[in-house]
Amino acid sequence: MAQRDSRTMDLLSWQPPNPARAFDADKVRAASLRSMICRGVSLALKECGQDRDQIAAGIGAYLGEPCAKSMLDAYASEARDDHTIPLVRYLGLVHATRDIRLMQMLAQPFEWAVIPAKYLPAIEEAILADKIEELQQRKVVARKSWKGA
Repeated sequence: MAQRDSRTMDLLSWQPPNPARAFDADKVRAASLRSMICRGVSLALKECGQDRDQIAAGIGAYLGEPCAKSMLDAYASEARDDHTIPLVRYLGLVHATRDIRLMQMLAQPFEWAVIPAKYLPAIEEAILADKIEELQQRKVVARKSWKGA
Protein backbone atom coordinates (compact mmCIF):
# COMPACT_ATOMS: atom_id res chain seq x y z
CA MET A 1 0.00 0.00 0.00
CA ALA A 2 1.37 3.45 -0.96
CA GLN A 3 2.12 5.91 1.79
CA ARG A 4 0.31 9.22 1.75
CA ASP A 5 2.38 12.39 1.68
CA SER A 6 1.60 14.09 5.01
CA ARG A 7 2.94 17.43 3.78
CA THR A 8 0.39 17.79 0.98
CA MET A 9 -2.92 19.46 1.79
CA ASP A 10 -6.18 17.76 0.92
CA LEU A 11 -7.68 20.18 -1.60
CA LEU A 12 -11.21 18.90 -1.02
CA SER A 13 -11.09 19.69 2.70
CA TRP A 14 -10.16 23.35 2.17
CA GLN A 15 -12.84 25.88 3.04
CA PRO A 16 -12.57 29.57 2.16
CA PRO A 17 -12.34 31.93 5.11
CA ASN A 18 -15.46 33.91 5.95
CA PRO A 19 -14.69 37.54 5.05
CA ALA A 20 -17.32 38.79 7.53
CA ARG A 21 -15.88 37.53 10.80
CA ALA A 22 -18.29 37.54 13.73
CA PHE A 23 -18.38 36.49 17.36
CA ASP A 24 -19.82 33.05 18.06
CA ALA A 25 -23.53 33.86 18.51
CA ASP A 26 -23.75 31.75 21.67
CA LYS A 27 -20.97 33.76 23.30
CA VAL A 28 -22.62 37.16 22.80
CA ARG A 29 -26.30 36.17 23.04
CA ALA A 30 -27.94 38.34 25.68
CA ALA A 31 -31.31 39.68 26.79
CA SER A 32 -30.47 43.24 25.76
CA LEU A 33 -28.36 45.06 23.21
CA ARG A 34 -26.34 46.61 26.03
CA SER A 35 -25.49 43.20 27.48
CA MET A 36 -24.60 41.85 24.03
CA ILE A 37 -22.17 44.75 23.53
CA CYS A 38 -20.64 44.12 26.97
CA ARG A 39 -20.08 40.49 26.05
CA GLY A 40 -18.50 41.42 22.73
CA VAL A 41 -16.22 43.96 24.44
CA SER A 42 -15.25 41.35 27.03
CA LEU A 43 -14.41 38.75 24.37
CA ALA A 44 -12.40 41.23 22.32
CA LEU A 45 -10.42 42.22 25.41
CA LYS A 46 -9.75 38.59 26.35
CA GLU A 47 -8.84 37.34 22.89
CA CYS A 48 -6.73 40.16 21.42
CA GLY A 49 -3.43 39.04 22.92
CA GLN A 50 -2.78 42.26 24.86
CA ASP A 51 -3.41 43.06 28.48
CA ARG A 52 -5.99 45.69 29.36
CA ASP A 53 -3.38 48.30 30.28
CA GLN A 54 -1.92 48.02 26.76
CA ILE A 55 -5.37 48.23 25.19
CA ALA A 56 -6.28 51.27 27.31
CA ALA A 57 -3.02 52.94 26.24
CA GLY A 58 -3.79 52.12 22.60
CA ILE A 59 -7.26 53.63 22.87
CA GLY A 60 -5.85 56.71 24.58
CA ALA A 61 -3.19 57.19 21.92
CA TYR A 62 -5.71 56.75 19.10
CA LEU A 63 -8.29 59.13 20.59
CA GLY A 64 -5.86 61.60 22.10
CA GLU A 65 -7.47 61.31 25.52
CA PRO A 66 -6.77 59.10 28.52
CA CYS A 67 -8.55 55.77 28.87
CA ALA A 68 -8.11 53.85 32.11
CA LYS A 69 -8.02 50.07 32.44
CA SER A 70 -10.77 50.39 35.05
CA MET A 71 -13.03 51.91 32.39
CA LEU A 72 -12.40 48.93 30.10
CA ASP A 73 -13.31 46.65 33.00
CA ALA A 74 -16.56 48.62 33.46
CA TYR A 75 -17.40 48.52 29.74
CA ALA A 76 -16.95 44.73 29.72
CA SER A 77 -19.11 44.19 32.82
CA GLU A 78 -22.81 43.48 32.37
CA ALA A 79 -23.28 44.37 36.03
CA ARG A 80 -22.08 47.97 35.43
CA ASP A 81 -25.15 49.26 33.58
CA ASP A 82 -24.03 52.81 34.34
CA HIS A 83 -20.94 52.38 32.13
CA THR A 84 -22.06 51.57 28.58
CA ILE A 85 -19.16 52.14 26.22
CA PRO A 86 -19.54 55.36 24.20
CA LEU A 87 -19.23 55.06 20.41
CA VAL A 88 -15.95 57.01 20.29
CA ARG A 89 -14.39 54.65 22.84
CA TYR A 90 -15.86 51.68 21.00
CA LEU A 91 -14.08 52.80 17.84
CA GLY A 92 -10.91 53.27 19.88
CA LEU A 93 -11.33 49.69 21.13
CA VAL A 94 -11.71 48.42 17.56
CA HIS A 95 -8.53 50.28 16.64
CA ALA A 96 -6.57 49.03 19.66
CA THR A 97 -7.66 45.38 19.37
CA ARG A 98 -7.98 45.26 15.55
CA ASP A 99 -11.03 43.03 16.17
CA ILE A 100 -13.38 43.34 13.19
CA ARG A 101 -15.93 41.22 15.04
CA LEU A 102 -16.78 44.29 17.13
CA MET A 103 -17.85 46.12 13.97
CA GLN A 104 -19.70 43.08 12.61
CA MET A 105 -21.66 42.84 15.86
CA LEU A 106 -23.05 46.34 15.17
CA ALA A 107 -23.83 45.61 11.50
CA GLN A 108 -25.42 42.18 11.88
CA PRO A 109 -28.84 43.29 13.26
CA PHE A 110 -29.31 45.29 10.04
CA GLU A 111 -28.36 42.29 7.87
CA TRP A 112 -25.18 44.06 6.77
CA ALA A 113 -21.64 42.72 6.71
CA VAL A 114 -18.33 44.33 7.57
CA ILE A 115 -15.64 43.04 5.26
CA PRO A 116 -12.06 44.03 4.44
CA ALA A 117 -11.94 46.72 1.74
CA LYS A 118 -9.82 44.46 -0.48
CA TYR A 119 -13.00 42.47 -1.28
CA LEU A 120 -14.95 45.48 -2.59
CA PRO A 121 -13.82 45.01 -6.22
CA ALA A 122 -15.00 41.37 -6.08
CA ILE A 123 -18.40 42.52 -4.83
CA GLU A 124 -18.59 45.14 -7.57
CA GLU A 125 -17.76 42.46 -10.14
CA ALA A 126 -20.57 40.23 -8.81
CA ILE A 127 -23.04 43.14 -8.94
CA LEU A 128 -22.01 43.92 -12.51
CA ALA A 129 -22.31 40.25 -13.51
CA ASP A 130 -25.86 40.16 -12.08
CA LYS A 131 -26.78 43.31 -14.01
CA ILE A 132 -25.26 41.97 -17.24
CA GLU A 133 -27.26 38.74 -16.84
CA GLU A 134 -30.47 40.73 -16.26
CA LEU A 135 -29.82 42.91 -19.32
CA GLN A 136 -29.05 39.86 -21.48
CA GLN A 137 -32.36 38.29 -20.46
CA ARG A 138 -34.19 41.52 -21.31
CA LYS A 139 -32.36 41.63 -24.66
CA VAL A 140 -33.54 38.09 -25.50
CA VAL A 141 -37.15 39.01 -24.67
CA ALA A 142 -36.94 42.25 -26.68
CA ARG A 143 -35.39 40.47 -29.67
CA LYS A 144 -38.11 37.81 -29.66
CA SER A 145 -40.82 40.46 -29.54
CA TRP A 146 -39.60 42.49 -32.52
CA LYS A 147 -38.13 39.67 -34.63
CA GLY A 148 -41.03 37.35 -34.01
CA ALA A 149 -43.63 39.98 -34.91
